[in-house]
Amino acid sequence: MTAPTYDLGKLHGGLRLPGHKAESTSNPILDIPIPAQLILPLEQHVGEPAQPVVGIGDRVLKGQTVAEPDGEMGVPIHASSSGTVVAIERWPVARRHGEKAPCIVIESDGKDEAISDTAASDYSALAPADLLLRILDGGIVGLGGAVFPTAQKLMQARTCDTDYLILNGVECEPYISCDDVLMRERPEAIIGGARVLMHALQVNVCYVAVESDKPEAIARLGEELARVDDDRIVVKQVPTIYPSGGEDQLVQLVTNREVPSGGLPTDVGCIVQNVGTAAAVYDWVVRGEPLISRVTTVTGDGVATPVNVRARLGTTIEDIVKFAGGYTDRAYHMIIGGPLTGKSVSTDEVPVVKASNCVLVVSKSSYVRGELPCIRCGDCAVVCPVQLQPQQLFWYACADDEQKLRDFGLTDCIECGCCDLVCPSHIPLTADFRMAKGRIRELADEKARAERARHRFEARNARLEREQREREEELARQKAAAKAAGPAAIAEILRRKQGHDEDDAS
Repeated sequence: MTAPTYDLGKLHGGLRLPGHKAESTSNPILDIPIPAQLILPLEQHVGEPAQPVVGIGDRVLKGQTVAEPDGEMGVPIHASSSGTVVAIERWPVARRHGEKAPCIVIESDGKDEAISDTAASDYSALAPADLLLRILDGGIVGLGGAVFPTAQKLMQARTCDTDYLILNGVECEPYISCDDVLMRERPEAIIGGARVLMHALQVNVCYVAVESDKPEAIARLGEELARVDDDRIVVKQVPTIYPSGGEDQLVQLVTNREVPSGGLPTDVGCIVQNVGTAAAVYDWVVRGEPLISRVTTVTGDGVATPVNVRARLGTTIEDIVKFAGGYTDRAYHMIIGGPLTGKSVSTDEVPVVKASNCVLVVSKSSYVRGELPCIRCGDCAVVCPVQLQPQQLFWYACADDEQKLRDFGLTDCIECGCCDLVCPSHIPLTADFRMAKGRIRELADEKARAERARHRFEARNARLEREQREREEELARQKAAAKAAGPAAIAEILRRKQGHDEDDAS
């Protein structure tokens, strides 16, 4: 076993933040009982929403596919327990504006009866291409928040010269601790998943990156590596600085390679997967269980008993908070995810999905801040991990200056929220940048539509001109042929025509 390495590396900017994690890590992961109803959104991943393959009234089994991907970018969705499909309708989901989205609603029967055709396989006997297809069938996506379909990400990496697989166990955002407890309690699934992924990618080096303030997780991973005796996998510590868990930042900390602006880790020979994703790969490929549950942190001063739970996908936040002792009298605001990158929701009818790593319920005092004018202090630029100038971006965002926003690198913003935290004027810079990005995307879409319309218009005009030219050329050929034939040929044609007319009359 290769011992953990202690070269923590350096990260530009960033912040050392209070963790608020001890409250939820004092207990083991607890399994939530099967809820009476499961709400499964059809859009739980990057790409097009999945399409239902079941109908109202159908009985489904745990692990059964209930929706298939629509197009190349997508994954299937599986029933989290056995029961009956009672509706396929729009339901509140964790989106920034609280809108509803199409969902499959399953009424649980309490039997938790599983489908029988999800048998595990010997991954080492599979060709990498076949293993990638197997991973795709498990409905697995990135569980660190990006929810990019894992199989497609691996397929893309297979087309590049990939040197390193990096498992991201860096949980740098406050309050979230689901990956920490997973590393403590299920290191065999994480290391086992790493070995499956290495076989699929055909790489020989894997770094499991863990923050330096997680000694218990580091120790448990080290024990598992000693047991399996696989020197290809190394536990590597990184500094406890937010946002060291960002994909590009982690690549630089672990390998000292810098991902280019607008590029991907595969551009520098790396692929990053969350430790929860690795465990999900292990559970599916080795144990035969598709992605139907996940570990979620339930925490904040608005929750009676902060804890990490293993929840079936589709379980509502209401059921989860009730399991954690219910709300306290301080509960004011709810966020799905962390305080910096999470999404505010206005109802606890929202279901847990593949991206739900945390349910954070906070009091009014920890949420409400009054916004003041920018004083140009520059603190936001000091802490920006991608070395942008947020104060300049803020002015250009207010002015809707698309070109200046591009020139100052808005598209490189990782929306970590560091600038928000240090801003003495409490300006919601990240929200402003997110909206500006949306406007830029809309403008880009409009330009693309206009360009396509222009191409269609030009193609139509070219076609009409070509057809007119062909008609004129044909007419000219006919005139030339008639002229070359001379008067005798024309008289013969007229004679034949007259003969045909007389035959028709008789």
